[in-house]
Amino acid sequence: MHAVWYDRQGPAHEVLTYGELPTPEPGNYELRVRLEAAGVNPSDTYRRRGPVPRMEYPRVITCSDGAGVVDAVGPMVPSSWLGKRVWLYNGQRNGRWMGTAAESIALSADLVTELPDAVSFAEGATLGIPCMTAHYCVFVAGAGQGRTVLVTGAAGAVGHYAVQLAAWSGATVIATVSSEAKAERARQGGAAHVINYRQENVAARVLDLTGGVGVDHVVDVDFGGNLAATLGSVRANGSVAIYASNGDRTPRLPVGELMQRNVALYPMSLPGTPPAARKRAQSDIAQWIATGRRVLSVAARFPLRETAAAHAAVEAGGKVGTVVVECAK
Repeated sequence: MHAVWYDRQGPAHEVLTYGELPTPEPGNYELRVRLEAAGVNPSDTYRRRGPVPRMEYPRVITCSDGAGVVDAVGPMVPSSWLGKRVWLYNGQRNGRWMGTAAESIALSADLVTELPDAVSFAEGATLGIPCMTAHYCVFVAGAGQGRTVLVTGAAGAVGHYAVQLAAWSGATVIATVSSEAKAERARQGGAAHVINYRQENVAARVLDLTGGVGVDHVVDVDFGGNLAATLGSVRANGSVAIYASNGDRTPRLPVGELMQRNVALYPMSLPGTPPAARKRAQSDIAQWIATGRRVLSVAARFPLRETAAAHAAVEAGGKVGTVVVECAK
């Protein structure tokens, strides 16, 4: 099969190699997906660039999300999987060096979910880690029905899915964005209220929208950078889910205030979340995308041999949606 890999960490155009590798065979509890598309996440570029995290294997096929068709099953996997259209996540993670920038991948059947015919493979490749992360962050502190949820960075890949999943679950969503174009994207996803954080005081606006009470839950793209606004927006006995903190990776927490107000913090990384939570996410996402009321955004498409350019596009920033590599010949 054709694939794109790196044997050392560094800039995309220096270390990514396009060539041929043996087509994998599925092992126990595994199936093989003939990949049509792979999603390129920021985390894929971090792992390739280094130095943190360090390479786990001498060779790594880049990218972890994808979509395609099951063409082989290993022992203990039902043959009913054969021929199914699927999306997958965490391909190159947790003990696997083979990622999705390839024509095929073999991985645990637990990481694979059926993809409706109405969803293209490119759109399916945008789900994976961003949507699974969004689901955990939205529901970690309880169901959405009747709650008010603040989603920061709502136009990003995770944030946009968080807006949609929270709205789908019955929550009232307040979204923060940095431009009118991104505000429209948040509204399309189901946000009831949108705040431009470059022009407005987020906490003051949230309190105005909630009658001075604050939101029940926050899904936060930059906990350290947003700390004052987030704590000023969440109500007593509320909660905050944290999936990134690039603005300040080691923020000083006002522990006394958090204790007095009983605010719960839920920092997370998808590979370490409980298996039951990940299975629920796969099930809920399958139900949600089957409704037809979803926005799955492909920011750009690159052929497999140009995966380095796809990485560069992600690193350049400013994208709306997920950059996708088309894997099929």
